[in-house]
Amino acid sequence: MLGLALLYCSILPATSATTNSNETNAAMISAGQKLAFDRQKGNCLACHQIPGGESPGNIGPPLFKMKLRYSDIARLRAQIWDATVINPNTSMPPFGRYRIVTESEIDQITAFIHSK
Repeated sequence: MLGLALLYCSILPATSATTNSNETNAAMISAGQKLAFDRQKGNCLACHQIPGGESPGNIGPPLFKMKLRYSDIARLRAQIWDATVINPNTSMPPFGRYRIVTESEIDQITAFIHSK
C-alpha cells in the first residue's frame, strides 16, 4: 500500500507540470495568433496565408505544415527575428532587429506559426 502511495505521489507532480506546460503553450499560441492577425502589430496576414486568417496576402509563402518545414523551432524564430540573415533581399521586415515586436511577442508568434 505504501508503495502505491509513493508511486502516486511521484506521478502527480509530473502530471501537474505537463498540464501547466500545455496551458502555457496554449496561451502562447493564442497570444501569437492575435499578434499574427493584428493589422497594427505582427500583421503576418499582410504577406502570408495562415489557416484561420482572413484576407491573406501572397507575397510570402503560405504558413502551412510549419513543423515539417521547421522541425527546429529556433530556426523559425530566427527567421521571424531577422529574415535578412538568410535572404538579404527579402521583403519581410526584421521584426526583432527593428524591434517591431518584443522578444516575448516573437516567442508568441513563433509558437502560433509553428503550430500550423
